[in-house]
Amino acid sequence: MKENLKNRFDGLIFDLDGTLWDSTISVAKAWQAAKEEVDYVNINITPEMVAGIAGMTYDAIYDTLFPELDSLRREEFKILCAKKELEELDKNGGVLYPHLEETLKYLSNTYKLFVVSNCQSGYIEIFLKYSKLSQYFTGHACYGTKSQPKAENIKDVVKDYGLKAPVYVGDTKGDYESSKKAGVPFIFAAYGFGNVEGDIAATILNFADLKMLL
Repeated sequence: MKENLKNRFDGLIFDLDGTLWDSTISVAKAWQAAKEEVDYVNINITPEMVAGIAGMTYDAIYDTLFPELDSLRREEFKILCAKKELEELDKNGGVLYPHLEETLKYLSNTYKLFVVSNCQSGYIEIFLKYSKLSQYFTGHACYGTKSQPKAENIKDVVKDYGLKAPVYVGDTKGDYESSKKAGVPFIFAAYGFGNVEGDIAATILNFADLKMLL
């Protein structure tokens, strides 16, 4: 971690996958179930594969993982995966990172908290329902709602909630680049899925580090 950052921000905007929870096992299970229902996807989907595309928009994921499919089949498979993903997560959720609730409770006493993710519509809502942590968050935004880049969703949250000094907390290079495009400082969650180098406000090795940092 860098120097103490207390009293420098008025809002904390969090990425979801790799920052607040790890849903790779459930997502891989759902996508594999979707794969078993079609005859044109030949690869098996693993948690490692899902981790490798963390941070991408939902559309870009399928362009990356299934380039051999024509646009119609790719879209059909994306819709099927999305349906099964929400069903699986609604039942079994993901793995919440250690000390998540106690840290969010502490932070919410001082800061407004938000989630901005590149996920599909309904995904953040399932996270909030499964984790029972919705009371700590003021709002959220995702790619699936407006089909716009994460940087634009960060900007919208900053504008809509009147934030004057926000910071974004994420775990991938894409998160870092989005925060920079939005003009928002970045805290790197090094326990997540990515590796980030650049002008960052701080690095945390576990979620609870935010209590000491902020």
